[in-house]
Amino acid sequence: MSNIGNPVPSGPPAVQNGHPVTSVMPASTWALIEPRFSEDAKKKLATLVDFVQNECIPAENVYHAQISPDPVQRWKVVPPMMEELKTKAKKLGLWNLFLSKAHYPDVGIDLTNLEYSVMAEVMGRCKIAPEACNCSAPDTGNMEVFARYGTPEQKKKWLTPLLEGKIRSSFSMTEKGVASSDATNIRLSIKHDKAKKEIVVNGLKWWISGAGDPRCKVHLVMGQSDPENKDTYQRQSIVIVPADTPGVKVVRPCHIMGQDDAPEGHMEVLYENVRIPESNLIAGWGRGFEVIQGRLGPGRIHHCMRTIGIAQRSLDLMITRVTDTRRKTFGKHLYEHGVIVERVALSRMELDQARLLVLVAAIQIDAVRAKGALREIGIAKAVVPAMALRVIDQAMQLHGAEGICQDTPLAGFWSGIRTLRYADGPDEVHIQQIGKNELKRAPELRKILEQQEKRRSELFKTAGIKPHL
Repeated sequence: MSNIGNPVPSGPPAVQNGHPVTSVMPASTWALIEPRFSEDAKKKLATLVDFVQNECIPAENVYHAQISPDPVQRWKVVPPMMEELKTKAKKLGLWNLFLSKAHYPDVGIDLTNLEYSVMAEVMGRCKIAPEACNCSAPDTGNMEVFARYGTPEQKKKWLTPLLEGKIRSSFSMTEKGVASSDATNIRLSIKHDKAKKEIVVNGLKWWISGAGDPRCKVHLVMGQSDPENKDTYQRQSIVIVPADTPGVKVVRPCHIMGQDDAPEGHMEVLYENVRIPESNLIAGWGRGFEVIQGRLGPGRIHHCMRTIGIAQRSLDLMITRVTDTRRKTFGKHLYEHGVIVERVALSRMELDQARLLVLVAAIQIDAVRAKGALREIGIAKAVVPAMALRVIDQAMQLHGAEGICQDTPLAGFWSGIRTLRYADGPDEVHIQQIGKNELKRAPELRKILEQQEKRRSELFKTAGIKPHL
């Protein structure tokens, strides 16, 4: 125990087992997945670890201090620190890491989903790191939509500037007063004015992430285009609405436990007689559900990847706190209390289990794309946020009052991850689907049990004895 209270030295991340990632991930986990990493991906990952630890995390407080306290200005000025970090990330080759060339050969880079999952975890340790690398929501999901479903003209106008980090975007789906976890309930109207070759959009959306950002130039809007269609899953379409189109009004930010998340925000947005050209339709009429499934699958797992990073950093803060030799309670250092050791251990165990679920989902996406990995994605989406909340809560508890104030990132971590339990689909929806899929195995299981019972009877008959039960 002689070194337990010593401060962690500053500087580049320690290298264990030959790679810097083991400074943020158990060496045993890295050993398990390292054979699946290319040499280029390993080098990029090492660069990313250094960038997040020694550039992004030290810049967090500066970034937040640059957000104006003025209720109007905070939505007009982006902290200059972000552009500085983006410039550094580009020079280091840490840009647009999320698009896999295997799935998006025209715009992707040579990373698998597994490789990206570990990088997303590293970026997740710092709230501003994903944006610094142009890997933050909702832009990543929207870029996937443009890359997969966009026309050449749509890609040139919107995907290219998004990939270059020149603009930002929002995905406008959820509605006030509507149970949006069932997207068939969405009521925003999308009508085709064939005479004028235009699309007319009318309705109110809320919790539209990124819509408050002054750099947000485009909304992808989902609504009802064919409300009488007998197939409820062909009633919805998705259209491109430039943010400056007449009739688009950002009403207000929706606060998360008192935080407005400026300058991006989660906004209430009114679309009032918004007219856009026919060419702004995504994929085709009635294909809204197809598009959101293509978008939300990867998006959900990206959230899980980043959440693992948040949980890991929270655990690190917990360990640093309890091993601070300046702090004693009842004559003991905090780490000498059995209950504290138990909380650290349980957090470690839960975190590692959840990380493995995410890695398995990433491997499955690489093998069969997101559509073939819905089971793995759903399990991870239900398990990871709940796990992270428990780890963050323990870290907050062990920090005392400091854990719930602005002097640590923990309170912000907790409120952000709490929303993830219903963002991109609430826990209940994923759990329900997982349970239904498991129950479908019943006939197969009964068949196996019947075969076992038949064989058991044969063995008793051969042995010449009767069963005791």
